[in-house]
Amino acid sequence: MTTAKDIMHAGAQWIPASETLDRAAQLMRELNVGALPISDSDERLCGILTDRDIVVECVAMGHDPARTTCGDLAHGTPRWIDADAEVSEVLEEMQSHQIRRLPVIENKRLVGMISEADLAQHLSEHEIAAFVERVYAG
Repeated sequence: MTTAKDIMHAGAQWIPASETLDRAAQLMRELNVGALPISDSDERLCGILTDRDIVVECVAMGHDPARTTCGDLAHGTPRWIDADAEVSEVLEEMQSHQIRRLPVIENKRLVGMISEADLAQHLSEHEIAAFVERVYAG
């Protein structure tokens, strides 16, 4: 049985909700990632910030990324998966919520992220095609 932990990209890092977007962009550059899970003061997932969020919801709106916090862009209910979840559960979670990145949690701690690239390395072409069709539909 292949689990979320088997296919995830290990070493994901939180960004605190209180941190500014300019620091988030710097951290994304340092880590070479396009998304960061946002944590509250208790290190619980409260959202995911993407590079696109910074551009579209802050910069393009004329806001200052040095004065806007990650928490300001944390919207909706954050989705995550347990490290022991089977790959089929990972796919269902990502497909049903049309999300492209999924934090992996183990013992209430962030242990990794699963992205489309991670899925592509572990699924058949047919499974990837079905995933893309469902996530990018509509």
